[in-house]
Amino acid sequence: MSFMKGPPRKQPPFRKDGGGGAGKSRAPESTQQEVQYLKRLIEHKTPICVKLRNNEEVRGIVEYYDASFIRLTRPQAPNLFIFKHEIKYFYEDGPQPKAAAPAARPPAREPDENEAEA
Repeated sequence: MSFMKGPPRKQPPFRKDGGGGAGKSRAPESTQQEVQYLKRLIEHKTPICVKLRNNEEVRGIVEYYDASFIRLTRPQAPNLFIFKHEIKYFYEDGPQPKAAAPAARPPAREPDENEAEA
């Protein structure tokens, strides 16, 4: 008496990348988006605010970056080398774009003589 019904199942082939699905590939380790963003911040000299893991905030301009730290240049303050593992997050701190002003209405006109009589 056999407990198995039908032919035995075949095991899927072993894959080095650890993926079990057919044709699926793993996500890349790095998309280089961080590098592109930091380069743009440096080129445009965009002011940023860096929130550190101890909740301290520092403001300045990214002048240099590396795999493990960024250099923040600050006006009237010492430059800082900040290790990336100490950064909670950062955001652009430049002047915010102004909201579009509502369209001005044309001045009210006074009725003509012909309109006043009607």
